[in-house]
Amino acid sequence: MNILVLHAHPVETSFCTALRDLAVERLTARGHAVDVCDLYAENFDPRMTRAERLAYHDVPANAAGIHAYVERLRRAEALVLVFPVWNYGYPAILKGFFDRVFLPGVSFKLVDGAVVPSLHGIRKLAAVTSYGGSRFRAMLMGDPPRRLVKRALRATIKPGAPVSYLAHYSMNLSTDRSRQKFMAKVAAAMDAF
Repeated sequence: MNILVLHAHPVETSFCTALRDLAVERLTARGHAVDVCDLYAENFDPRMTRAERLAYHDVPANAAGIHAYVERLRRAEALVLVFPVWNYGYPAILKGFFDRVFLPGVSFKLVDGAVVPSLHGIRKLAAVTSYGGSRFRAMLMGDPPRRLVKRALRATIKPGAPVSYLAHYSMNLSTDRSRQKFMAKVAAAMDAF
């Protein structure tokens, strides 16, 4: 399976980057073709330009500045997101990827004003993430990243596709043991992916 791994963390020695490396290692060992899209290393610009916004509904011209990313997304049969949760949301660079790449004609079509999802080539979706705070605090805030993955992103991919959300909460209080336990959980999920 062709798997696009979207990674969004600026520090190459972070726990998040270790999770990305683990996911890539396990997926590759299972024979998958893995395309690692490290948004920071690739210097992805998350800012939508004025011209991009004006061309937003002009398919296919809307993808002109990010065509290579659109093609990588279209080739994917599965999507694995690896990111930290900052301020109860995605890192800005990942949010910008969704804003700039999940376009009309790419992730959805507008038919008589209605949104029709169109990333049906993606048959599996997983998110691997970490939160500084507890699950309880995230729940109090509505846990926006979890909801966006489990609802909004799920709605753009193949109907009925499995979606998993693996989160290590309370990173501010984490220990070697809690991180190792979470890494084992991620390894098992990637082995079964």
